[in-house]
Amino acid sequence: MAIDWRRFVELVQANQRFVLTSHIRPDCDALGSELGMAGVLEALGKEVWIVNGQETPPNLAFIDPERRIKTIGAEVQVEDLKSLDVLMVLDTSAWAQLGPMGDVLRTTDAHKIVLDHHQSEDDLGAELFKNVEAEATGRLVVEAAEQLGVALTAEMANPLFAALATDTGWFRFPSARAGTYRVGAKLIEAGANPPHIYGELYERDSLGRVRLRGEVLTRITLEHDGRLGYTYVLNDDFARLDALPSDTEDLINLVLGVAGTEVAVIFIELASGGLKVSFRSRCALDCSQLSQQFGGGGHKAAAGATIQGTLDEVRDQVLDAVRAAMP
Repeated sequence: MAIDWRRFVELVQANQRFVLTSHIRPDCDALGSELGMAGVLEALGKEVWIVNGQETPPNLAFIDPERRIKTIGAEVQVEDLKSLDVLMVLDTSAWAQLGPMGDVLRTTDAHKIVLDHHQSEDDLGAELFKNVEAEATGRLVVEAAEQLGVALTAEMANPLFAALATDTGWFRFPSARAGTYRVGAKLIEAGANPPHIYGELYERDSLGRVRLRGEVLTRITLEHDGRLGYTYVLNDDFARLDALPSDTEDLINLVLGVAGTEVAVIFIELASGGLKVSFRSRCALDCSQLSQQFGGGGHKAAAGATIQGTLDEVRDQVLDAVRAAMP
């Protein structure tokens, strides 16, 4: 899917005040894309604010050393965002993922733009600039910089490399192609520091996260001759293990790491009620189509949804759908 970069450039050039936002439970692609895009826009003399519906998880705070990313209702109030020209949503096209920033999107008179690479989408009343074949939204920000004639700096390149690397599983997912490595090389040439980024992401685990990982491992259940694996996290686990909800990021890959597993599911109880359910596939099963049955979305190989109900209710409902979809 080709992006109409001419129209994107036209909108950027015609406006001055931008607010960037992304999804709740932000990951490196969300945060890195916001920070990279902010740098690109500021290089053009634009005024830029980054405001999300939830705060940056502590384990990802390294990506934003200047603490530029603010949280609506905390450092920034809704009324503070009235005098803007463009509200740009990055790395999501779903109302449910915007959290409190969804209300801002619904009520703003600003022009609305979505820059995203996910297959599923809602009608956000925005101009869409999407490429579902892109491995990360960070990749699209790099392309935007090229189209706008902005040279990448180290301040842009580091968060954008984190976005690219994490959304490709550190370049091990099938979405990582030759062009992915070329973009990575370009970011390194601009000043990205992969060893530092990797160290911050994977060599700074809290004791609570390590303990939570152990719980998730002991709860793995396999069926379908080991082709389907699933596990869960209880809301009580966080206090008991001194872990954080953000520590669940990527734990589903522990299930997919079991030899012979082709489909993985993790159920995570939410303090607000219901469960966050994540799907991973390395077979013909389409996670995006599966998650859409439950109001979610994502990619063919990775998707998720938030579902109301108890763990037992949601687990039975979801696993029945997974079994029916298994090739």
